[in-house]
Amino acid sequence: MTLPPATVHASAVRVGDRGILIRGASGTGKSRLVLDLILAGRTGAIPPTQLISDDRVRLEVRDGALIAHAVPELAGLIEIRGLGLRHCDYAAQAKIGLVVDLAAPDAERLPPPECLKTLISEVELARIPVEAGYSALPLVLGFLITS
Repeated sequence: MTLPPATVHASAVRVGDRGILIRGASGTGKSRLVLDLILAGRTGAIPPTQLISDDRVRLEVRDGALIAHAVPELAGLIEIRGLGLRHCDYAAQAKIGLVVDLAAPDAERLPPPECLKTLISEVELARIPVEAGYSALPLVLGFLITS
């Protein structure tokens, strides 16, 4: 039996062919990081980047991979603080390759290897724990352009 996709409080983008799931409580900067990554994709700093879904994401496991989908009622909408809900191009889905946890209590300057992985629905994924008040963009860009 296949379970229906779960909806989670998170945002997601597709960077090239890789999806990034961004988790954090309200007000921690999920939408801001999405916008920053879209802008970085437009400048060529990273591959072209599209919104998948902002604030709520449908997740499902397919063939051992975690897939993020746009929530239909929010498809193509992003909240930009000070501007409200705005329309933008979006991707319907992407295979998640990275999880960014904003305001993570276990964020450290030199995190141990076990903090850089997470398990979601039995799928192991790379993870970046971001300290509260710290800009996540340099960490995500660093992850994307280094090995």
